[in-house]
Amino acid sequence: MKNPSAAAGGVADSHSAIKQTFAHLLHSDGDNSFRFSNTSDCLPPPSWDHSPRFSTPSLDLSSPLSKSPWSSHAEPPEYSYSYTGLIGSLVRQEGHIYSLAASGDLLYTGSESKNIRVWKNQKEFSGFKSKSGLVKAIIIAGDRIFSGHQDGKIRIWNVSKKDPSIHKRIGSLPTLRAKIKSSFNPSNYVEIRKHHNAIWIKHTDAISCLSLSEDKSLLYSASWDKTFKVWRVSDSKCLESITAHDDAVNAIVAGFNGLVFTGSADGTVKVWRRKVQGKRTEHLLSQTLLKQECAITALAVDPSATVLYCGSSDGLVNFWERNNFLSHGGVLRGHKLAVLCLATAGNLVFSGSADTNICVWRREGGEHVCLSVLVGHGGPVKCFAVEEEKAVARAQWGGGDRQYILYSGSIDKSVKIWRVSAAVMQAPSPGPPPQPHCQVENNYDAWLVQDGYKVRQKGR
Repeated sequence: MKNPSAAAGGVADSHSAIKQTFAHLLHSDGDNSFRFSNTSDCLPPPSWDHSPRFSTPSLDLSSPLSKSPWSSHAEPPEYSYSYTGLIGSLVRQEGHIYSLAASGDLLYTGSESKNIRVWKNQKEFSGFKSKSGLVKAIIIAGDRIFSGHQDGKIRIWNVSKKDPSIHKRIGSLPTLRAKIKSSFNPSNYVEIRKHHNAIWIKHTDAISCLSLSEDKSLLYSASWDKTFKVWRVSDSKCLESITAHDDAVNAIVAGFNGLVFTGSADGTVKVWRRKVQGKRTEHLLSQTLLKQECAITALAVDPSATVLYCGSSDGLVNFWERNNFLSHGGVLRGHKLAVLCLATAGNLVFSGSADTNICVWRREGGEHVCLSVLVGHGGPVKCFAVEEEKAVARAQWGGGDRQYILYSGSIDKSVKIWRVSAAVMQAPSPGPPPQPHCQVENNYDAWLVQDGYKVRQKGR
């Protein structure tokens, strides 16, 4: 693959500087969250738009409060119950934040320190630590917590019924018994590289992400070893291992009544259909939704299971609509650099990027509106967790619209807590309102989003 040649020395130097900056953001200080096989060819043009974005209240990162090992708070204004902005920040100096999971009033954070911290009411509640492997993924299934690690292992933790602050490791995937049993049969070995074999039930490279099936009976794990594996939650048995892509698998998500979607550094998004025959489960390749040069870095399915979203290293978010037989619905353009994480809640879509910003989109039928851009992180936004705000909290604000609490983790070693309203954003101060420079391109039309409203672009 050849890099585009520069027509002039100045442009070439500028483009080279951008590449170096982008690479530094992604790979500095041991940052190993994603594989970007084609990043160098998928950078935005050097002429970026530096106009002001919608900036919500944020913590001063130079303030001593931002360095607290506990939490600091930014109180939201009282002008509107539909306030969207920062309400708190959790900072602990132990490395980049790679993974988040929320359950009730508890938040789990995974970092490069190998620790999993548990937070309650924005204060540290508990914590537990693995022996090796930074924590790249966390997913909660009932009273069990699954964590995926850089060392290729999936660890299983249990919460004590007597003391919810105590977490105990109860096993790992694959189990020791399964590994020993498989090792005796030569047919259970697969070649992972020249002259090197391993048992098929074991990941041989970093775990990139975890996902549960819609009925919570199956756990899917994706890895940089180009495979995804299927685990039965009830007995921790590996049911299947699939070599899914030609490069690292960066994202996996289940949805749409038995479908599984995978995204890879090879630039493809693939659809796998789950087939059940008695006790046997098999996943078959159904179709390839996208094939491009830029690496796929994130996938998400909306709660109503009607839209699949895909983020990639070129800063774009593509989406496909289930009701239209997985036809391509359009592109959301809101970031300067790679989209590193996606999340959905209700009719909202959140995209986090290496440009340090978070775009909030609202889906209206088959169209999308950019509500705001959340600004406050000092490094690339790597992971999300989101929950709907409790009815009691909404009542205190005096609002009836649905609001959500969004947690965002970054390599700036912080987790920021945002309150997000599904209502159209209002300008927080008099005068011309700042404009979120986000663009939505539908297959059938194109729109420019200004102040939370769609304006048809001329000449389209």
